[in-house]
Amino acid sequence: MRARYDGLAEWYEERFVAGSDTHQPGLLDLLGPGSGPCLDLGCGTGRNFETIRATGRGVVGVDCSPDQLRVARTRTDGPLMVADAARVPFADSSFDTVMAMWISTDVDDFGAVLREAARVLRVGGVLVVYGVHPCFNGPHVVYNSEDGSRLVHPSYRTPGWAQESPWWAEDGVRRRVGMRHLPLAEYLNAFLATGLTLEHFEEPGGYEVPHALAVRARRG
Repeated sequence: MRARYDGLAEWYEERFVAGSDTHQPGLLDLLGPGSGPCLDLGCGTGRNFETIRATGRGVVGVDCSPDQLRVARTRTDGPLMVADAARVPFADSSFDTVMAMWISTDVDDFGAVLREAARVLRVGGVLVVYGVHPCFNGPHVVYNSEDGSRLVHPSYRTPGWAQESPWWAEDGVRRRVGMRHLPLAEYLNAFLATGLTLEHFEEPGGYEVPHALAVRARRG
């Protein structure tokens, strides 16, 4: 089955990666220094490989889109493979670090992805998840580009897949691939269900109204 992001690799690079900051806000601090391989779930074109290496870790990338991995290959000689983030081909307790960037709205079952991440983490291992803020980013939100404000519609409480939203930008990623909305309580409960210890929450900077929500958790 064709992945939703197949055929978009060059467009994605031009829109979100070319000319952007090397490290996304707060990510280096969330990861902290480390060693060994870091599993990057939904690694896309490898935008965050340099950040992973900057912490002292190596890169292992997984994505369901061969097209995205084709570009990611230009950024690493480490292992890259096509796989579902909810069913990765690794044994239990294989990694000291797992990272998932901007995929909570692109997967069919976010809770299953988190449980899989917890499964492959070693005791003491760290999970960092960084992505769309459930409250202020989604099919229920209208952006005001003039003053940075956001209008939140009552449909916030409606979870599930959205293929269309009348206020999505014509040339934006959501018009191209849609998104799955998770209200904040469902999002946080998915972390609790993993049994991991939640260590830190962050709303990374760059916007007056938070655009992203990041979580660091650890396997005890």
